[in-house]
Amino acid sequence: MIDHKAKYWIIVASKDHVEVGVAQGIAQACHGKSSPLKRMKKGDSVIYYSGKQTMGKPDKCQEFTAIGKVITEETYTVKVSEDFCPSRREMEFFECKNVSILPLIDDLDFIPNKKSWGYPFRFGFFEIKQNDFKLISSKMLQHQYGERNRISV
Repeated sequence: MIDHKAKYWIIVASKDHVEVGVAQGIAQACHGKSSPLKRMKKGDSVIYYSGKQTMGKPDKCQEFTAIGKVITEETYTVKVSEDFCPSRREMEFFECKNVSILPLIDDLDFIPNKKSWGYPFRFGFFEIKQNDFKLISSKMLQHQYGERNRISV
């Protein structure tokens, strides 16, 4: 068996869609496309970024809104409607708080141009380095009294 070195991913989705995915324990990316999800492996970590509160509406969110781990090796497809059958991955999400991206921009390596900081999110799905994951997750997993959830990075 080949040992998989965990990777770290950002998935972009509106906050309302992220909340549904967290409630269902699933990841969905890029309007249901399978190719991004197939790049992930069991044990990989995922952070959701929400540029908007609601899909199709202008109200900004600009927060990291969920964090979790991929818990299965397989992707699967679900028939949501006659013309929409998105691919999904099963996830374990962690209790976390939403964290604004704005104070983190200068410290995130995946954002090379700090003035055009939104540029990396345009693809909807991308890999990040461990140090960026640690920075974001340390903010998301803090509780009121400074305690943190256990997540291996």
